[in-house]
Amino acid sequence: MSSASLSATVRAETGKGAARKVRQAGNVPGVIYGHGREPLALTVNGRELTRILSSVSSSTVIDLALDGATTRTLVREIQRHPFKKQIMHVDFQELVAGEKITVDVPLRFIGVPEGVRLGGGVMEETLHALTIFVDPASIPDHIDVDVSKLQLGHSIHVRDLSLPEGVEAQHDEDQTLCVLAAPRAAVEAAAAETVEPGAAEPELIRKVKPDDEK
Repeated sequence: MSSASLSATVRAETGKGAARKVRQAGNVPGVIYGHGREPLALTVNGRELTRILSSVSSSTVIDLALDGATTRTLVREIQRHPFKKQIMHVDFQELVAGEKITVDVPLRFIGVPEGVRLGGGVMEETLHALTIFVDPASIPDHIDVDVSKLQLGHSIHVRDLSLPEGVEAQHDEDQTLCVLAAPRAAVEAAAAETVEPGAAEPELIRKVKPDDEK
């Protein structure tokens, strides 16, 4: 499980006007919720938040220093300006050991498929993160997907994964993670073979008009 540290302060004033003042000072308004607690308004340093978010994933646990105590959280929502890079608001969810949560964990594809090495195939990743249900203390950094034995035309599905103990995938077991497609040149060649060279165009049959008969 990966983690990062961040400091925050409780924000007494709420509303659009108060949030605007927070941003003008170079900070980001936010809120923390979860574990039956009332949502609590926060202020986070804008530069520090941007730095952390540039190097973590959605499954990274954020140790949030707040009022002299540290609370384990996940970043649940980030609101950004429509065309600027500015972060407008951030939501944190408090984590409690024993209370399972739903979180997206990156997939890591390992190995070179046999169909790539021997057949020149192209592997297409159709799912990049796996949604899982897990205890916060057991959140994995990533889920490994071994693709080394993948053959041309074959694919790997959720049911093929070996998940760590206590981790439950929240997907249909038939959902595809990746597929090994044939090389483009081979596909184009196969398509060309279906059309016979010099094949005659179909004859147009139409009703003969009286003038045609003459």
